[in-house]
Amino acid sequence: MTRILSIGECMVELAPTDTTGLWRQGIAGDTLNTAWYARASLPPDWSVDYATRLGRDRFSDDIADFLTANGIGTRHITRDDTRQPGLYAISLDANGERSFTYWRGQSAARALADDPAPLARALDGATLAFTSGITMAILPPAGRETLLRSLAEARSRDTRIAFDPNIRPRLWEDLETARHWITRAAAIADIVLPSFDDEAATFGDPSPKATRTRYRHAGATEIVVKNAGRPILWADASAEGHVTDLPTAVPVDTTGAGDSFNGAYLAARLLGQDIPGSIIAAHAMALRVIAHRGALIPTDTVSPPCHD
Repeated sequence: MTRILSIGECMVELAPTDTTGLWRQGIAGDTLNTAWYARASLPPDWSVDYATRLGRDRFSDDIADFLTANGIGTRHITRDDTRQPGLYAISLDANGERSFTYWRGQSAARALADDPAPLARALDGATLAFTSGITMAILPPAGRETLLRSLAEARSRDTRIAFDPNIRPRLWEDLETARHWITRAAAIADIVLPSFDDEAATFGDPSPKATRTRYRHAGATEIVVKNAGRPILWADASAEGHVTDLPTAVPVDTTGAGDSFNGAYLAARLLGQDIPGSIIAAHAMALRVIAHRGALIPTDTVSPPCHD
């Protein structure tokens, strides 16, 4: 069975419903969002699992129940006796661009890599494993080492590794630390999915081409540089190119746009689509997502792919 494993932090989400000050409670997080859109884009007999750490409180139970109800496996979620899930609230400007306020200091997911044994069990037999710079940022240094070592060991057993740097400077000790760990993660990844705006701010890249080149030199074998609706550059071990003339839309809420791109892209690649075709499919998914409030759109609004 083909199995995707996504590793990271799942949080309680507060999203504005309108302009009246009302909020809607949801469940989201960058690596969960990617798993969600991969699940929506793949055949039902393919497996998508989520690995994280939750507490033993009601919100933690609600998260696990929510994942199960939506076809995302929870057998690799561990529980913490003293911590609970994090919380974040979305703020939107007039253009639909989002900013976040977080309450995550007590997040159980900060300890998801304290013990390498559950990680090894989760990764065992995975076709593809996905994680992000946010996951790396919330972990202590020892946890970062454990996660990277676990991913490298899984890769040596033919699990493909996908990584989105997803750089959030406030989560890191400083930019030098962020650059160090992100580069190390990219070095063991088969697929890297950076966003140019983040990379320019963190690494000083003058262009998407520079971002693509830097990750190729780091060791990544397949790179797709997301670029906020502008031409998307890509490269693999034997070729490089770009996808232009992508449609645009006025966003309602950009939350989850990059994560949905990741999920749809990885699904398309696993289904045998080439890189340009996978970029087009992923961009189409992101356009749907930015037309809704919150990170996760209902899966019944996502047309499943056609299969022979």
